Amino acid sequence: MRGVRSGVFVLALVPFGALCLRVVQNDLGPDPAKELSLATGEWALRFLLLALAMTPLRVLTGRLEFAQRRRMIGLFALFYSSVHLLVWMAFLLGFRWGAIAEELVERPYITLGFAAYVILFALGVTSPRVMVRRLGRNWRRLHRLVYAAGVLAIAHLVWIVRTDLVEAVAYGSVLLGLLAWRVYFNRGAIFRRLA
Repeated sequence: MRGVRSGVFVLALVPFGALCLRVVQNDLGPDPAKELSLATGEWALRFLLLALAMTPLRVLTGRLEFAQRRRMIGLFALFYSSVHLLVWMAFLLGFRWGAIAEELVERPYITLGFAAYVILFALGVTSPRVMVRRLGRNWRRLHRLVYAAGVLAIAHLVWIVRTDLVEAVAYGSVLLGLLAWRVYFNRGAIFRRLA
């Protein structure tokens, strides 16, 4: 089991290693900062969707391993979104805090992306077992916000790409499917709350 965990960890670092190699080889095209920002943002979104897919995969296959990898994959979504945020602050805005604050307030797509990051950060901080015990029922309520983070991240991507929406629509379709599965699978609990 430890070998599977280590394998997943190494595989999750492969995109980061590939990006670092591209930086070293100066292979990021005419606008390296923009390319790095887009790549890290997309990997953050991919890992977020993958983390959301773990529970349906466990239910469909009956294999507990999917649920056991969910937290690690979710933390990698936070890792890539943190790198994405750092790339934006460092290479696009040069850590000019006034400009960063101005962008957060004046550009709605950045506000949406930052809101998604804040949610992922809160989920990452509260992911250890000690926090699960400490928060009790509130832990589940908080971690349901992962779907809101997904919606915000998709909106952030759509706003950035604007014209070439193929990938954004694909990611949005996956998220919609995962949301539909959750509603269907939990329909009994939802109806009980509404009654």
